Amino acid sequence: MAVPSASTEAANRVSLLNVILGRRLASNEQKGHKIGVLTGLPALGLDGLSSSAYGPEAALTVLVPLGAASLYCIGPITLAILGLLTLLYFSYRQTIAAYPVNGGSYTVARENLGTWASLLAASALMIDYVLTVAVGISAGVAALVSAVPELYRFTLPLCLGMLALITLINLRGTAEAGVAFALPTYLFIASMGLVLALGVAKAVAAGGHPHAVVAVPSLGTGREAVGIWVLLRAFASGCTAMTGVEAVSNGVSAFKEPAVKNAHRTLTWIIAILAALLGGIAYLARSYQVGAMNQEKPNYQSVISQLTGAVVGKGAIYYVTIVSVLAVLCLSANTSFVDFPRLCRLIAKDDFLPRGFAAVGRRLVYSVGVLFLAASAGLLLTAFGGITDKLIPLYAVGAFLAFTLSQAGMVMHWRKQPADPGPARGRRLKMAVNGVGAVATAIALVIILLAKFIEGAWITILAIPVMLTLFKLVHRHYVLFEKQVSCPQPLDVSDYQEPVVLVPMRGWDHPTRKSLRFGMLLSTDVFALHLSNLEGDAAEDEAARVRQDWAERVERPARAAGLPPPKLQLIRTPFREFITPLLDQIDQFKRKFPHRLVAVIIPEVVEKHWWQAVLHSRRAHRLRSALRKREDYRVVVIDLPWFLQE
Repeated sequence: MAVPSASTEAANRVSLLNVILGRRLASNEQKGHKIGVLTGLPALGLDGLSSSAYGPEAALTVLVPLGAASLYCIGPITLAILGLLTLLYFSYRQTIAAYPVNGGSYTVARENLGTWASLLAASALMIDYVLTVAVGISAGVAALVSAVPELYRFTLPLCLGMLALITLINLRGTAEAGVAFALPTYLFIASMGLVLALGVAKAVAAGGHPHAVVAVPSLGTGREAVGIWVLLRAFASGCTAMTGVEAVSNGVSAFKEPAVKNAHRTLTWIIAILAALLGGIAYLARSYQVGAMNQEKPNYQSVISQLTGAVVGKGAIYYVTIVSVLAVLCLSANTSFVDFPRLCRLIAKDDFLPRGFAAVGRRLVYSVGVLFLAASAGLLLTAFGGITDKLIPLYAVGAFLAFTLSQAGMVMHWRKQPADPGPARGRRLKMAVNGVGAVATAIALVIILLAKFIEGAWITILAIPVMLTLFKLVHRHYVLFEKQVSCPQPLDVSDYQEPVVLVPMRGWDHPTRKSLRFGMLLSTDVFALHLSNLEGDAAEDEAARVRQDWAERVERPARAAGLPPPKLQLIRTPFREFITPLLDQIDQFKRKFPHRLVAVIIPEVVEKHWWQAVLHSRRAHRLRSALRKREDYRVVVIDLPWFLQE
């Protein structure tokens, strides 16, 4: 019968971590945890779909000073957004086909625009992903507060609790996250589709002026006239509805084969549903006279809440819709949790982020990226109190900068293709699509920067150079590291000499015995260093007692075995300090043996429980740290543990 290995037993052992995160997955199980279109829609489409719940509201919030006139502006603004959305759809279809392995903005810019352009795209995307998590969760909690106003004072704790839940689900794996989020995603699509369909039918039947089942707050007369600046600001805020478009291209590797076809289908469904939602909300907002309200006021009602109440009243359909909106908004952060770790992995593999970001965790996900994203979003939510309106001005800058760089990179990609006369026309058409997309998103980016700069976009603009500096510092470290550790020379065995071995000891015990046995395997010159008077009240006969123990327990057995016995060095410490005398003694040995390495074996007791560490001195740890800080290439530090048992 086959005996299970220790690693297999450890992997299958029931533990709290296994219960929370699931069993550890083997590397060859990766293929079985890929996603298809049905799970890809909730896994990668939640960001885009859920933005329909706060994108139109963000635009209407800017238009509040116009009063009832704002409703005549939301239509043209939405049409402009839908036109830009269509351009991005065709552009990203081409990106997915050209770069089927995570062909996001970072990859496209790196391959076609150079390193620094790719890092600019990476910093923009990373900031956008963090904001996606914060905005999605805060908007979801805002939807909950709209339905249950009594929860208003718990806004921030609810945001942080939802963040913790999403983080935990994603640590279990991408496929499980897609399955877990499938029900709320399709419930959201169905319930919002029903509300919008009923609303449009009622509006058409009533000639564009339907009766609201639940009255909506009056918009009143405008305090400002309609102006180009207000419209541009509203357009900039409404563009937050497009921030999830790039998600599929950044996560192509998460799909089952054929990955490109599945990614194309998923992107098509996401864009089609998002366009229908944005168009339906804009039409019904004008028909039912629904405007934005102040989220910081206790009587706040989101646009979706007002719209749903106006169409179907506050019955079962209302609460099902609001619950689905809440779930999808909060879970929209999942898109970032899928893409952010993959992006960080690519950057880390290019040595611009710590290499831990490229390590695969126990559930075949990049756990470091997941945890870093959760921590960053948590800090952002805490800093802004979980209020969506405070976070929106920071949003979309990173996304549209990444859009622009990606489309510009794709233009260069098509230009670099070989000049084959056959497909030249098709290549020119593709280049034109990406070129128009680059220009359109660049114009939108400028508008967003101008419109949102004072409101908070300056924070995002400031964060990008900070991240670029971080990338540069990390990369410089790895360049220096590789330069110092790389060794082109072969193994040198000339003039080979065994090291001089030193064993610091506090007395005769098991750790000392183990260290001496190991030291005698390395060298015939083994020295034990004993420091007396460390406690300040040592007995006068301490040295004599140590010498007697040494003669009986070390020298006699070694000579009986025909081996050269280790030598004892007694060092008196007048100031009860042990680091400096030991370092001085090591320096003496280096001078005495100028052409040999000095191996210092540090016997260390390893406690079984954390609380036992309080009961023992940390001298071994302190000595090890002191030796390493000296950066002495002639000194080899060997840690030899002795494990305490129950």
